Amino acid sequence: MGRRLTDNLNSRYIEAANRLKPSEAKKRVVAYVESYDDVFFWRSVLDELETDKVRFEVMLPSRTNLGKGKKTVLTNELGPRLGECMIACVDADYDWLMQGRGPVSDAVVNNPYVFHTYVYAIENYQCYAPGLHNACVMATLNDREVMNLTAFMEEYSRIVWPLFVWSVWMYREERYKEFSLLDFCGIVTFHDISPYHPERALEWMRSQVNRKMAALQKRYPQAKTTYPQLRDELLALGLTPETTYLYIQGHSVFEGVTLPLLTPICKLLRKERESEINQLACHQLQKQNELSCYQHSQSPIDLMLRKSTSYHLSAPFRRLQADLREFVDKL
Repeated sequence: MGRRLTDNLNSRYIEAANRLKPSEAKKRVVAYVESYDDVFFWRSVLDELETDKVRFEVMLPSRTNLGKGKKTVLTNELGPRLGECMIACVDADYDWLMQGRGPVSDAVVNNPYVFHTYVYAIENYQCYAPGLHNACVMATLNDREVMNLTAFMEEYSRIVWPLFVWSVWMYREERYKEFSLLDFCGIVTFHDISPYHPERALEWMRSQVNRKMAALQKRYPQAKTTYPQLRDELLALGLTPETTYLYIQGHSVFEGVTLPLLTPICKLLRKERESEINQLACHQLQKQNELSCYQHSQSPIDLMLRKSTSYHLSAPFRRLQADLREFVDKL
C-alpha cells in the first residue's frame, strides 16, 4: 500500500508551502503532540504565542494509525523532519532528567525543535499546589479553607525528595528493573488522607520512604559518591525538594496524591454547604429548591483539576513559555 503524501511532510515542505501564500499570510508551524489528551494543553500554550505573522496547528504524529507516545513523536522518521516549520511538543517524563542519555532523552534535551513540559507530564501541572484550593472552590462552591493544601504538598515533596533522587539514580545507572518507576510510585502514593489529621498521612509516608531509603543505601553502597552528585545536578536543573510532586509520574500524583487529598475535603465542604441551606431555608419547598440548585451546580474535583490554569504561574511553565517565545522570535 502506497504511503500518503502527508506521511512525507517535513519542515522544508511546509516552509515551501508558506512561501506560496500571499506575503501578508501567517506562517504555518505544525506542532506534533503525543496523544489526543495533549492537544488542548499545547493548543492553549501555543495560543498565547501566535502573532499576526505566525500560527500553529497542533497535530498527532500519524493520521494513518493510532500510534502515540514520545517515541512515535520523536522517532518513527519524524525526528529528522523537524525544523522551524515543524516542531514536537512532549512530556518531559524522566527523559529531561536523564540529560541526553539515550536517543529519546538526547532529542528532548538537545533538539532545538523539541519542546517539553519541564515537569513529568501535563497532569503534574494540573496538580500545581497553589491552585488546589481554587479547584475545590470550583467543585463545591464553598471557599472555606479546610487546610493549607500548598503546605501539605510541599511537605510531602520534601519527604519523598530523597527517594525520588534514588529513582532517577536507578535510571541513570540503568538499574531501573531493580527499582522501577512503578515500584517508586507504589511507595509515594496514598490510599486515603484525613482532612482532620493530614499529618498522620505524612508521617506514614515518611516511614515508608525511610524504610526504602535504608534498603537502597545498604544494597548500593557505590552510590555514596554518585548519589550526592546527582542530587546537586537535579537542583542545578531547577528542581526543588518542595516541588518534587511536579517531577513524579503524573498519573500517580494525580490519582494517588492529589485526589486522595482533595476528595474528602470536597465531601466535607459540600456537607457544610448543604447543612447551611438546611438551616437557613424558610420552608421545605425553599430548602428543596436550594439543595437541588446547589447539587446541580457542583462539579467533580478531577474535572476541575483538569480545567485549572493556575500552573501558568509556576516556574517550569514560565520556562516552557520562554523557550517557545524565543523560538517564535527567531521565525
